[in-house]
Amino acid sequence: MTTPLKLGIPKGSLQNATIDLFRRSGWKINVNGRSYFPEINDDTIECALCRAQEMSRHVENGTLDAGLTGKDWIAENNSDVHVITDLIYSKVSARPARWVLAVTHDSSIKTIEDLEGKKISTELVGFTKNYFSERNINVNVEFSWGATEAKVVSGLADAIVEVTETESTIKAHGLKIIHELMETYTQLIANHEAWKNPQKREKLEQIALLLKGALVAEKLVGLKMNVPEKYLENIVSLLPSLNAPTVAPLYNSDWFSVETVVDTSIVRDLIPTLLKHGAEGIIEYPLNKVV
Repeated sequence: MTTPLKLGIPKGSLQNATIDLFRRSGWKINVNGRSYFPEINDDTIECALCRAQEMSRHVENGTLDAGLTGKDWIAENNSDVHVITDLIYSKVSARPARWVLAVTHDSSIKTIEDLEGKKISTELVGFTKNYFSERNINVNVEFSWGATEAKVVSGLADAIVEVTETESTIKAHGLKIIHELMETYTQLIANHEAWKNPQKREKLEQIALLLKGALVAEKLVGLKMNVPEKYLENIVSLLPSLNAPTVAPLYNSDWFSVETVVDTSIVRDLIPTLLKHGAEGIIEYPLNKVV
């Protein structure tokens, strides 16, 4: 690559989760103190820390070739960027976050139509204004600098539009959700000119492939076990796998080595079942990438 790919890493709540995802994908990103330009073990990439809220603007204008940011902030900035792939991960869970409309539990507001002439507090001002305008509901939307839930509790706003994954913070403030505006998740985006560059596009496709592979692997584990020949067919029938289990005979014996990849959610129930049906020496191991 003639010039390095300028890649934006989201600073803030997603920073550590993003760096960890890159680590599992094969790239080590090292943030030194207060520097906004982390080191990365790839000479073809130059990293820069950037707030997720601003990332799409910097990618659109070419300051950055590419970056990772939320679908919500791309919509908020109305940015014209190329979306390479969706990446569902966060500091909390491996599921999309949601921007929701919330009010106090004793509020008379039951539907979004009840907000006619009311005040809403949110960080997502532009998107929220457009959302209600498209539905012909006149609302006053004010920007919130933080502690958004407290605005409605203290009476500074009639409702809030806030992002949530688990709803725990909203519930902790005595609020209830009455409407969902959008589902959001991280997206790998690129400047259109960078995407047209064959070398940069190839690099971005490599990054997308391996990041997605790491996210798939996060939900899977490998299982390896020894099985006597007389129990082999029964054990194999119990094993889910991506295609089929790998079965290999052990040297000079009537035992077999059986290996497969399974979803992490079933392992705790699967291992005792395998033991009951004759498997021995079961090993569970993590996976870095599945592509």
